[in-house]
Amino acid sequence: MGDLLSWLFSFFLLVAVLGTILYQLMCLADLEYDYVNPYDSASRINRVVMPEFALQGALCFLHLVTGHWLMFLICLPYLYYNIKVYTDRCHLVDVTEIFNQLPWDKRVRLYKLGYLVILLAFSIFWMVWSIVDE
Repeated sequence: MGDLLSWLFSFFLLVAVLGTILYQLMCLADLEYDYVNPYDSASRINRVVMPEFALQGALCFLHLVTGHWLMFLICLPYLYYNIKVYTDRCHLVDVTEIFNQLPWDKRVRLYKLGYLVILLAFSIFWMVWSIVDE
């Protein structure tokens, strides 16, 4: 039962991280089509960057603590990327450079989205596996 609860918690953490990435992509798309100004878009994106990093770190820590080593190893490159971006101080969107960085930022977030969808598929698989195993 504990294993199932850890997979459920992992699933909800993954959905939360996916939600933040989708929100950032929607803000970038709104900026691209001139629905919002650059200041509003940058402030909305910057507001959810740190919660995204924290949720993903919590997800990686959860897999480490519960002994799901394969999922921990799969989550590790994304955590490393987040730490590297944070230490290089490139994690926030600059208002003055947002239009120049728009294609790059969209591409990075689309890669993150694809990576998280794969993690979600693995998480659902292992959650179902733990249900059937009990």
